[in-house]
Amino acid sequence: MTTQGIKTVLHPVSDLAKAKEVYAALLGVAPQTDSPYYVGFDAEGQHIGLVPGGGPQGMTSPVAYWHVHDIEAKLAEVTAAGAVVKEAAHEVGGGRLVATVTDLDGNVLGLIQDR
Repeated sequence: MTTQGIKTVLHPVSDLAKAKEVYAALLGVAPQTDSPYYVGFDAEGQHIGLVPGGGPQGMTSPVAYWHVHDIEAKLAEVTAAGAVVKEAAHEVGGGRLVATVTDLDGNVLGLIQDR
């Protein structure tokens, strides 16, 4: 089962207000989503998210999210290949499901399914 590619990258940040300024300057656009717990930018089909303090998932480095048609099927496929589920599939609003796994070297890989 193929993916739709990486379209979302989330970055943990220590100072959301300052990070928002840096990413707005880098991307040349204002945030599309701007809240105390998440700032999201859409630039040329790429979604860049800023997560203060790494969020409830405890991110310590950026996580690239692969967009998939069926998140449960993809989770089964990657875990059968040796990945370990870090964060089970769950809804984050608007019908979007997310999950994360770690590969054999501990790298975190994100999955997103939009319904």
